[in-house]
Amino acid sequence: TGAISSLQRQLEIRESQLRRTKSEKEMLQKKLRERENQLRAISTEFCSLTEEQKHEKMTVTIEKENCSLRQVITEQESKLAEQNKLISELQGTVSQLQAEVLASRYHIHKQQRAQEVIQSQAETLQHRELQTRVALECITSRFERYRSKIIQATFSTAGSKPPQAEVTDEEVLEAMQKIINERMEYHQMLKQKGVK
Repeated sequence: TGAISSLQRQLEIRESQLRRTKSEKEMLQKKLRERENQLRAISTEFCSLTEEQKHEKMTVTIEKENCSLRQVITEQESKLAEQNKLISELQGTVSQLQAEVLASRYHIHKQQRAQEVIQSQAETLQHRELQTRVALECITSRFERYRSKIIQATFSTAGSKPPQAEVTDEEVLEAMQKIINERMEYHQMLKQKGVK
């Protein structure tokens, strides 16, 4: 947004310079027309004089005026050429600035779209995370209930001492293995005695 504001300020400055230059060009053209009008006025004035006076005065005046006009025209043409060159440069700069403004706006729009996509993805991930947390809590709760039942079944058998403190998974496995081994030994002993 700052870049666009800066480009727009530059664009306004360039457009202002362009308007000022065009105004100066119009003023120069106006001065040229005024000179032409003066020349026509002098020509009209000469029409009222006698032929000889006309010829003499006209020759001197026209020479002076022609000299002055040539100088003015040369200056005006030079200034007009400079103004036209400046106008062309300013129009090029204005076009370039307009293109930069458009490019900046497109870039900002693209970034906004990307940000919206990222925001949407973040919301989706947050929703999935919440679902995963709920599922994890449910699984953890079920696991704890299952573990509690295993501990209860393991240590409620005859000859087992109920645990006095928190039992580790290794201790539960050892107790279960002990029960399994004892059953296998008992089964083997019955088998040896011929009991089905």
